[in-house]
Amino acid sequence: MRLFLQIVTSIVVIAYPLAVYFGLHYLPAGSIALGLCAVLIIRLLLQQQQVKALLLPIIVGISLTAGSFIAKQNDWLLYYPVVINLTMLSLFGYSLKHGPSMIERLARLKEPELPDAAIGYLNRVTLIWCGLFIFNGAMALYTALYTSIETWTLYNGLIAYLLIGSLLGGEWLYRTFWLKKS
Repeated sequence: MRLFLQIVTSIVVIAYPLAVYFGLHYLPAGSIALGLCAVLIIRLLLQQQQVKALLLPIIVGISLTAGSFIAKQNDWLLYYPVVINLTMLSLFGYSLKHGPSMIERLARLKEPELPDAAIGYLNRVTLIWCGLFIFNGAMALYTALYTSIETWTLYNGLIAYLLIGSLLGGEWLYRTFWLKKS
């Protein structure tokens, strides 16, 4: 049951912008905020034994969704992507300052004995990720403040994921083809 709840809550959190869009258009007022709040509470309960750094965005998400329901302010739902990007920026930035970088940590899961020459490259990749989180967070905030729900959903539910996928794929291609030639 725990695995099932983890999968379902992960899907809902990833599809958060689509859930907000469809919920605001097709569900009774406030029900999407209440539903997302319940999903995030379940996620919080499941997360307590895992990555503690991810507790803060879940708690902020619960606050935003619960506050949205209580205050009857649907706009509050639009700020969760901003919170996620700020959290990821904080985690990646902190790892750059205090080491090892986030990308180095992830790389060591596959290759525990990385050559010293790889550390600088992994730090630069972590810095590029920080730049992406700054850009995505700024765009998420801009779309929440100044655009329609359709534009917000398009950016936060599709374009942001395409940018993340492009960085993942582009870095993998660079590392696989160009770095191995050196």
